[in-house]
Formats: sequence, C-alpha cells, structure tokens
Amino acid sequence: MKKRHYLTMIMVTMLAGLSMAQAQNPECMTNLSIYAEHVKVKNYDAAYEPWKMVYESCPDINKANFSYGERILKAKIKSSTGTEKDGYIQDLLTLYDNSLKYFPTNYSKAGVAIDKALLMYENKMASDEELFNMLDKAFKEDQANFKNPRALYLYFSSLVDLHEAGKKDLQDVFNTYDDVTGKIEEENKQLTEIVTKLLPKDSLGTLTSKEKRQLRVATVNSESYGKVASSVDSKLGALADCDNLIPLYEKSFEEKKDDIKWVKRAVGRMFSKECTDDPMFRKLFEAQLALDPSADAYMYGGVLKQKSGDMKGALADFNKAVELETDSYKKSDILYKIATTVRRSSKSQARSYALKAIDANPANGKAYLLIANLYASSANDCGSTPFEKRAIYWKAADMARKAGRVDPALSSRANQTAASYAAKAPTKEMIFSSGKAGQKISFSCWVGGSVTVPNL
Repeated sequence: MKKRHYLTMIMVTMLAGLSMAQAQNPECMTNLSIYAEHVKVKNYDAAYEPWKMVYESCPDINKANFSYGERILKAKIKSSTGTEKDGYIQDLLTLYDNSLKYFPTNYSKAGVAIDKALLMYENKMASDEELFNMLDKAFKEDQANFKNPRALYLYFSSLVDLHEAGKKDLQDVFNTYDDVTGKIEEENKQLTEIVTKLLPKDSLGTLTSKEKRQLRVATVNSESYGKVASSVDSKLGALADCDNLIPLYEKSFEEKKDDIKWVKRAVGRMFSKECTDDPMFRKLFEAQLALDPSADAYMYGGVLKQKSGDMKGALADFNKAVELETDSYKKSDILYKIATTVRRSSKSQARSYALKAIDANPANGKAYLLIANLYASSANDCGSTPFEKRAIYWKAADMARKAGRVDPALSSRANQTAASYAAKAPTKEMIFSSGKAGQKISFSCWVGGSVTVPNL
C-alpha cells in the first residue's frame, strides 16, 4: 500500500512538473511533439527547426532535446560542408556539454568527453595531444563510465603517437597500456558472465525474448572489446619487446623497486613477452616476492625453477600459486599461464592445467584455444594412418569454436583458428574413399577420446 502511494506521488509530481512546463511555454510542448515524430521517421531536416526552438527555449523540458538533438545535428553535419558544417559541429559539441548540465543523472563526464573527442577526431579538429589530454582526464576522473571501445583505442593510440613524436616517455605508454587493457578485461568479464549464464539455455532453446536480446548484446559488445584489445596490442607492437623492456627496467629498478604496482607490472610484462631468460626477470621476481609473496610471485618462481631443470620444484610453486589465489577469475588466469609454461615439456599436463583454468572460469576462451593448439600439434602422434592422423584436426577445430562461443572477444581469432584446422582435416574425397563416414575414430595417444567422422 505504501509502495502504491509512493508511486502515485511520483506520478503526480511528474505530471505537475510537465503541466507547469506546458503552462509556462505551451509552444515548447507542441514543437517537442512535432520534432519527435520527425526524428522517429528519420526526417531530420524537418525536425531541425522545431527542435532548435525547444532546445534553445526549454532545454530542460525533456531529455529528448539531447538524445534526439544529437541525431538531428549528426545528420546536418553529414549533409553539409564548409563553414555550415563547422557550425553544426560546434553546436553538437555544445549540446554534449549541456547534456551533462541539464541532465546530470542521464549523462556522465566520461561519456561527454568521449563523444566530444570522437567528434573532433572524426572531423580532424584536434591534435594527438589535445585528444589524449581530453581522454586521459576523462579516464582518470570517471573510469567507471569510460566504456566506449573506440575511445579506449583512441586514448592509447594517441599516446603512442605522442611517444613516437618524442613527447611522452615509454613508461607512460606501458602504464596506460596496463590501465586500458585492464579496463577492457574488466568490461569483457562482465559480458562473458552473461554469455556463460545464458549459453546453456540457448543450446536448449529455452531463452526468453529478453534473454535472447541480452545474449545478443553481450556477444556483440564482447566482440567489440576483443577487436579493440587486438588493435591496442598491435599499436603497442615492438615497443614492448625485450630489447626495450630490459634497459627500461634496469634504468628504473633502483628507484622503483619498492613500488609494488610498478614491480608487478614489470615482471608481468617480461613474463608475457617471454623475457624470462634475462637476469632482470629474476631481479624483478625477487623484488615482488619480498614485497608481496602472492600467487603471481609463486607462478613466476615456478617458471625460473622450470628453466633451471627443477621440474618438481616448479610444479610445487605452480600449485602453491593456485592454492593462494582465491579469486576464481584470477585463479583461471594463473592456471592458463601455467599451462602455457608447461606445454613444451608435457602436452597432457598443459591440458590438465588448461581444463582447471576452464573449471575456475568457464569463459576462459584462451584455455580452449590452447587445448585446440595442443591437439593440432599432436596430429603426427595420434593415429596409424594419414586419415587417422588428420582426424585430430576435427577435435582441434571443435575446441577452437568453443573458445569463440564462451568468450566472444576471441571469436574472430577462434573462428580463423577453427577454419585453419578444419581445412587440415580429411576432405570429403578422403572420407568417401575411407568408407568411415559416420564412424567414430578413437585416439590412443595422450589426447584420448574420439571424434565422429562427418557424414557425406
């Protein structure tokens, strides 16, 4: 009863506010209805004048002044040239600022800064320095709302360009790279949680219309973050090679060795770039172990022991790392890293760790891709005939496809990998000649299990 009374009061208040606005300027309400109808059918030229009247006279009367106004001005920008176009661009930049002024609960600082930066970038109205400063301020002041994949790439890309122009230090590039990739991982984690939750229902055909929409949106957005992550890595390129990392860390070590954040990032980057043979890696690892004997530290210690030939000690450290980590997402990441480390000495052991990584985080597509690669690289060991040897590629391709399903951010890479493996599997002609269509082929090697030969 109280809830109903509360909702009634809200409606009365809203209607009273609307009636007051209408009474103060009935022309605004009339023109609001007119331009809204034009926008709905994409008749932006007809919408412009009534929208402009409402926006200038009653900016706070309705959020449509800004959401629809953005569409109208973008259409005018697209269809105009010269000074007229520049005028519309300036109007849109002002509209973005005013959206936050009049509807602060509907718009965010980061969102407005991103919209302005992208508009200026698309129209070549700002330098790399201006774009970076705008986005850097937005990222640091309102990171929670900094979610636009294109803006994340532009933020990092403009910084790399500034570095190449001699205006930013390499350490600044690495710091921002860590921040941006961390944000991408954070956003994608939330999306893959939705995907993981809904995929079983999707396979059973029991999704509601709302859940279908949620799955579609999460999948598309995850794919976007995956593309951006790939672009960010490409932009970083050779800047993160061992030849650049080692002298940078040697130069900064004495000053930064007590900064746990710096140490963790440095040792993590050297590990990911396989610079673990250099003495600097051990130096950084020991510094991390002294400051924070955490799961990561034991994982790196295991790598060093493995390189020295102490496999028993390495496995003890690896297992200690897994035991110490309580966050399932981070545990999965550690298990995946261990799997990549032991793959050269034991494919079956690598698969075991990869499967544990998947148990900890069912959306760990990288672990599925690793298993797919382990299978594909065992083709010559799994079968007595050419047909049986090539049959392993069906199993590898299926595992690669799973990677893309559970983590849409990896879908492009996963689909390409699956296609390359499928192309190496027995052809239709080979299946026909073998007479094995529809039959199962078992693998007696470490892979185990079986595959069913496709029917013709």
